[in-house]
Amino acid sequence: MPDASLQPLTTFSRGDLTFDVTDSGPGPDEAVMLLHGFPADRQCWDEVAMHLQGAGLRTLAPEQRGYSPRARPSGRRAYTTDELVADVVALLDAAGLEKAHVVGHDWGGAVAWAVAGSHRDRVASLTVLSTPHPAALAQAYRTRWQAMHSSYMAWFQLPWAPEALFERTFRPGLIRSGLPRAVAERYLTKMREPGRLTAAINWYRAMPFSRGSMHRSKVPTTFVWGSEDAFLGRVAAEGTAALVTAEYHFVELAEGHWLPEVAAGACADEIIARVQSGRSGQSGQSGR
Repeated sequence: MPDASLQPLTTFSRGDLTFDVTDSGPGPDEAVMLLHGFPADRQCWDEVAMHLQGAGLRTLAPEQRGYSPRARPSGRRAYTTDELVADVVALLDAAGLEKAHVVGHDWGGAVAWAVAGSHRDRVASLTVLSTPHPAALAQAYRTRWQAMHSSYMAWFQLPWAPEALFERTFRPGLIRSGLPRAVAERYLTKMREPGRLTAAINWYRAMPFSRGSMHRSKVPTTFVWGSEDAFLGRVAAEGTAALVTAEYHFVELAEGHWLPEVAAGACADEIIARVQSGRSGQSGQSGR
């Protein structure tokens, strides 16, 4: 385990890739890692992080693989779940943390489930926003609702059409799904960076080569789901409970998919509650 820096991290590296990260907060002893999804960026966590820092917690919000300009490898196999999980572990090492409270939304939620499943010893607690456990989601694909609302994933498997038609097809969809227009425009603007859009879509294109996380979560877990989610339905959300063997709390909000952006306070409250409930069993963290 490397020594933690006395200064907040601005980047971390894994191999020849360098990732941008926002490392903030007064608490050197407890850290919360915040993993964004598609098509977001680390700034989606700004309001959530402000609340967490007010509770004395350090927050680490990385710009994930494909989203960071210097961590944008080519080819879809570079975006398998194993690679995404290894990036999270590299950040834990760079931050000098044996464990962190891991939080994820959307694709970041899928990564969070996988980290908890494969690196239980590095996860103090888990809070996932919107994204059901991957095994529950796989079962829910058998239902008409989930199959229909996940059909865009098949579209993203095509080699060039998603990029060519992205703004025309995805911009209205983002806004209809409840993402504030100004935030949607910011995400779409950033997707115009060279290679960013293809890299982000490669997370989907890597799915045939990824094992996902079929492991049950054995760490204290909170799952926060919006009942108006346009992408992830109730069958998978309610089925997630069967995939957690540790203490589990399910929270249903009257919101859509974009919980960090539109329900930051409620999400932060649940993260803080999960951190506090897990303190009695937490040990071995070192701070910066």
